[in-house]
Amino acid sequence: MNQFKEYFLGNSEPKNNRVADSQKCLRVSGKHNDLEEVGVDTYHHTMFEMLGNWSFGDYFKKEAIDWAWELLTEVYKIPKDHLYVTIFEGDDTEGLSRDTEAYDFWKQHIAEDRILNGNKKDNFWEMGAQGPCGPCSEIHVDIRSDKEKQEVDGATLVNMDHPQVIEIWNLVFMQFNRLADGSLENLPAQHVDTGMGFERLAMVLQGVKSNYDTDVFQPLIREIETITGHAYGKTEQEDIAIRVIADHVRAVSFSIADGQLPSNNGAGYVIRMILRRAIRYGFTYLDRKEPFIYQLVTTLSKQLGEAFPELKSQKNLILNVIKEEEISFLRTLENGLALLDSMIANLKSQGRIL
Repeated sequence: MNQFKEYFLGNSEPKNNRVADSQKCLRVSGKHNDLEEVGVDTYHHTMFEMLGNWSFGDYFKKEAIDWAWELLTEVYKIPKDHLYVTIFEGDDTEGLSRDTEAYDFWKQHIAEDRILNGNKKDNFWEMGAQGPCGPCSEIHVDIRSDKEKQEVDGATLVNMDHPQVIEIWNLVFMQFNRLADGSLENLPAQHVDTGMGFERLAMVLQGVKSNYDTDVFQPLIREIETITGHAYGKTEQEDIAIRVIADHVRAVSFSIADGQLPSNNGAGYVIRMILRRAIRYGFTYLDRKEPFIYQLVTTLSKQLGEAFPELKSQKNLILNVIKEEEISFLRTLENGLALLDSMIANLKSQGRIL
């Protein structure tokens, strides 16, 4: 929402009061950081597409809730009994009451036992220590089997990191501005900022149990299998490595295409860190001692080049940058391991270790 912050604060006038968009989002540092979960689970990513609806002083809670429900259940045909929603339960320390307004709008669509209270951590959205913020309603989907649903109530699994009971859409109601002293003031107008994860939506609509089983990631995973000779679905650690590489090559490629090269500081360091994490997983768990991740850029460009033409126009740059980074870091890994082996051999010769 940073690009729209001035609209929320009333400092600028938007050309349109309603906007829909798709944003490429990196989520690897700061408050919203999922890096260590990426690849280990099946639904967090370093880069993901965020599908957004925005209202700048136009429609508010009722319309956002009505239209979200219509899209999910009537257009996308997601069964209503697969869905749960959360509302902000309030917070006494902030002097904020329960969002009964959102509750009343939701109960026109969904059974009340599927409308759950959420605390400040989950249901009061703010980007940082200061700025526009407000209560939110998350929409969660339960894609477990019927047998699993009979055994455990899905309501108990919402916001509990279950890989098949996950948040799919967040409706944020921008009402407040967080000041430097931590207090809240009302914004000049009320706004809507919704974000739906494209990859998670694809998982639900394609009837699979993992984001990596969708056509968003499968072309990359098949190419990794071909290059490395390691089949996806055989062992947990190899699967994690393949997921890490498939995810990370997307994040790094899009970042380079948008002009951010790997470096030792700032945003460039984040890109280098992501790429080196992928190299390390390939080196350790897929026995790849030579550069190979750069080869995936061709697959990615073919797959997404029509939607994101920068992947085509910048393909050679992306490929070459990744290859050079692989060569450099693999050399570092090999030198480090050789040094470690030498130190261990020396200690053994001295009888200091067995």
